[in-house]
Amino acid sequence: MGKALEITDSTFEELIQSDKPVLVDFWAEWCGPCKMIGPVVEQLAGEYEGKAVIGKMDVDMNSSVPAKFGIRSIPTLMIFKGGQLVDKVVGVVPKTTLEDKLNAQIEAAV
Repeated sequence: MGKALEITDSTFEELIQSDKPVLVDFWAEWCGPCKMIGPVVEQLAGEYEGKAVIGKMDVDMNSSVPAKFGIRSIPTLMIFKGGQLVDKVVGVVPKTTLEDKLNAQIEAAV
């Protein structure tokens, strides 16, 4: 079963250049809603293994990427494709919402 990648300020740019959609969960240890959506992100990492890249970035440990994207509320989940931001969700959403957004990017690639 796949596991969400730990993304850092230094690995972010290279990671989002993937030819697959990349979902990045911006979170923090102290954030209650982040803890609610965390297991969903881990599930997606397993279910989308080979189809998408799923990762998490701790905003307390990495400040430059969240600042670059103006992230003020967490959890914020962003989907990148070919290095470009293509979709974004702020707050806790149902797993189906994230699946729909990922599937739309995967299908767009075909």
